[in-house]
Amino acid sequence: MNPQKHYNLPTISNLCKFFLISAIILYIFIVYHHSESTICILPINKTLKKLPDSSSSLPSPLPSPPTDISQLVFGISGSVKAWKDRRSYFREWWRPNVTRGYIFFDKEPTMDILPWPDNNLPSYRVSENTTKLKVYNRHVRPDVIRIVRTILETFREGDKDVRWYVMGDDDTIFFLDNLVELLGRYDHTKYLYIGGVSECVKSNFDFSFEMAFGGAGFAFSYPLAEALVANLDQCLEIYPFYYVSDQILSACIADLGVPLTTEKGFHQIDLVHDISGFLSAHPQAPLISLHHLDIATPIFPTMDRHTSVRHLMTAAKADQSRLLQQTVCYYKQKNWTLSIAWGYSAYIYEQLIPRSILRRPFETFTPWSLKRRPPDYMFNTRLVTNNSCETPHDFFFHSITIPSDNISNSNSRFDEVKMTYIRYKARQLPPCSSNHSADYISRIRVYSPSTKLNFVENRGECCDVLNVDGKNTVEIRIRACKKTEITIV
Repeated sequence: MNPQKHYNLPTISNLCKFFLISAIILYIFIVYHHSESTICILPINKTLKKLPDSSSSLPSPLPSPPTDISQLVFGISGSVKAWKDRRSYFREWWRPNVTRGYIFFDKEPTMDILPWPDNNLPSYRVSENTTKLKVYNRHVRPDVIRIVRTILETFREGDKDVRWYVMGDDDTIFFLDNLVELLGRYDHTKYLYIGGVSECVKSNFDFSFEMAFGGAGFAFSYPLAEALVANLDQCLEIYPFYYVSDQILSACIADLGVPLTTEKGFHQIDLVHDISGFLSAHPQAPLISLHHLDIATPIFPTMDRHTSVRHLMTAAKADQSRLLQQTVCYYKQKNWTLSIAWGYSAYIYEQLIPRSILRRPFETFTPWSLKRRPPDYMFNTRLVTNNSCETPHDFFFHSITIPSDNISNSNSRFDEVKMTYIRYKARQLPPCSSNHSADYISRIRVYSPSTKLNFVENRGECCDVLNVDGKNTVEIRIRACKKTEITIV
């Protein structure tokens, strides 16, 4: 017998046993793993197929109804001393039995403003005594603490179904339709602080570029107002070195983690003298507020301040959405450019000027600070000159006719508003060109749609010159711009 072969026989046998056992173990593992998968996965899959979709069975949340004026509450900081003169401004925008809110005076009203006319003004309150607060004697301006706490006292009145608290001064003029439309674009359930900065660089530099100026007014959503009120007196302790109430509120809101949402229609009007240049080239945004009209000259040059505000409100009652909105069109037969600030002014230039230039206000005004150090303004301006081709003929809003009274005019349609602007005074400059003079025009008649302007579309309107008669009138129709239309000379 071969010894080598004899030695290999057991070895081969052992290998065969090893492979057999390994195969059995592998088979058991595969069978077990497959059965576990079948038990653990397949029934679940089958069960999932049988269960209804839980998300589809739940009712969808109803969308919130649109914001309306009843969901706004105003907190107005007032002064007994100034109220007698300012109440006429207030009456122009306040809507009795419609708007909700309170005027907070610095002391008990005097007999010259009592009895209080409950039927056409909001209820008045006397601000709480703030001298008891620890911070009072440490504050650089203790009197501003009262104004800061106006939001707290307004919130504590406990009005129901409030979405927005709107704060302002007793000489702030609000345009309520535009304000409601603006706030309606925002989610009132979020923490929101909405307002505008000053028109002047120095005012923003001195206080903050991230602060809503209180004279222009600003809005707090309910959740923000709730959080602010809960922390306000503590916050006053942190900022005893701030001089103005707006700055303190802005700091407190920043500490809550909420930034300012800036809207261009809130106007502090930190401008003095003649602000007609500013109003005639209003930003492409709904007009929300005007402040400091006691400082500026009357906005209509032939009227006093109070009559001027009342006159502007005549146009506002017809259509707030277009108020001050600039529309530009051209009459190329005479090389004229016409710029309309709806409800306020109209300009005729004796040359063709692009809209991109006309949106810059004429600097008819001066900045709030007497120490001028350009740049003065938060926007570009144009200097007033005696150049006949750059200086317009000025016209101001005179009268308005609502659609129902337009039927007799051959150039109007039944669904249009007719507005007339009349010349303020002679320009007293030679014509830009000998045969293109507009000196003989004394009246501009503008027709506009009775439907409201939709700012969500983020586009202005266009216009056409309908007629320039041989006497003294230019007729213009404002309309929606065509899809790819460009306003250019």
